[in-house]
Amino acid sequence: MFDAKKLLDQFLGSQVPGAGGTVKDRAGQVGQMAKDNPLAAGALAAVLLGTSTGRQLGGSALRLGGLAAIAGLGYQAYKSWQAGKDVPPVDASPARTTTIELLPPPQDSGFHTEDEANSDDFAVILVRAMIAAARADGHIDDAEREAILGKVKLAGLGADAQAFLESELVNPVDLDTIIGAARTESQKVELYTASRIAIEPDSRAERGYLDLLAGRLGLADALIDHIEATVASAKVA
Repeated sequence: MFDAKKLLDQFLGSQVPGAGGTVKDRAGQVGQMAKDNPLAAGALAAVLLGTSTGRQLGGSALRLGGLAAIAGLGYQAYKSWQAGKDVPPVDASPARTTTIELLPPPQDSGFHTEDEANSDDFAVILVRAMIAAARADGHIDDAEREAILGKVKLAGLGADAQAFLESELVNPVDLDTIIGAARTESQKVELYTASRIAIEPDSRAERGYLDLLAGRLGLADALIDHIEATVASAKVA
């Protein structure tokens, strides 16, 4: 079985070799890496999830990467909602380069990467959720899918990871299984958070998909608003 947590790191760009310095410097280096080898060094999201034309995680969320970023953003939104705080305003201007500061969730919160809720099996579900969200607007057509799979092989991902991604791209989205795997409150929050990270809901199809997901997960509208604001504040152009 492939390492789903490592694949999440590739999706979200943590531990990018050679990408030190400021967030701005790192973003430029990762962008160049994406041009040189679109699936190497954390650039998988730019190709598979279409984030190259939208906003990407920045700041501490980028440094944490992978499951830690998903869990950390979900936890921050969940705690803010639980405390009854107002939904924070979001600066969505293209010129914005600052993002929220994110800390790893505490142990036994349900959001810590070593908590039972964040098992390897659930990491696979989060990968599937991100791919399903990316497919919501139909932007991954047959030609693009073939191009992605070709680049997956060039990226040197293991055979198991390649087979998994190929299956997810070819077969119909199994939303029932994805939703059914989220049994705890923290897992439900993380599943929605990962899906929201994967896309910018600029189309009716994407917005409709996220609304459907929120309803199926049974998450409160106010909690969804906090997740939306938290994720948006962690992204930069």
